This record gives sequence, structure tokens and C-alpha cells, in this order.
Amino acid sequence: MSESEVALLSRMWDQHMRAPFPPQMRGREIHGEDMVLLDADIAGCVVSTLSGPLDEKRRKVLLLCLAAIEKVLPSIDDEDGASEYYKHLRDMAALAVELGNADAR
Repeated sequence: MSESEVALLSRMWDQHMRAPFPPQMRGREIHGEDMVLLDADIAGCVVSTLSGPLDEKRRKVLLLCLAAIEKVLPSIDDEDGASEYYKHLRDMAALAVELGNADAR
């Protein structure tokens, strides 16, 4: 795990924590994905990644979340920054997976 990648993920996490959750996404499902749960699952995996290598269960959850967010992103409008919020989540998830893959080598 590269220190610069961990530092980048940490900065991204700090940005995420300062960003308000898009209110129109509360209680909303897109293509069968609960948008609050998707946010929470990715957030939990990112925090775990920042604490150390992901276990296999969290890595699988993160991969499923990454696939789900790619599926729903085209259907999210940018009202109240929702699209940017979920793109940022996707980018954090992708970096966390990349860091996890580096640890597995």
C-alpha cells in the first residue's frame, strides 16, 4: 500500500465527511439500489481501508458497491450536487479497491 495513495484516500475521506448528503437521495432507490445504504457501505469500507488492509468480506462488499454505483450513476441528476457526491464516492471506492489489491500482492 503506497503512502501517497493512502494519503489521497484520507484527503478524499475528509472531503466526503464535509460534504452534505444530497437530501433527495434519502429514502430513494435507483435500479434497486438503496442510495443511503450504498453511501454507508462504501463509507464503512473506506474507513476500514484507512485502518489497514481490508478483509475478504469487506473487499467483496466494496467490489459489489463499486459495481452498484457504476450502475446508478447515469440515472442520478445533479440536483443539489447528487451526481458529484456519488462520483466522489465511486472514486473513493475505486481507490480503496486498488489499495486492497496492492495489499493482496
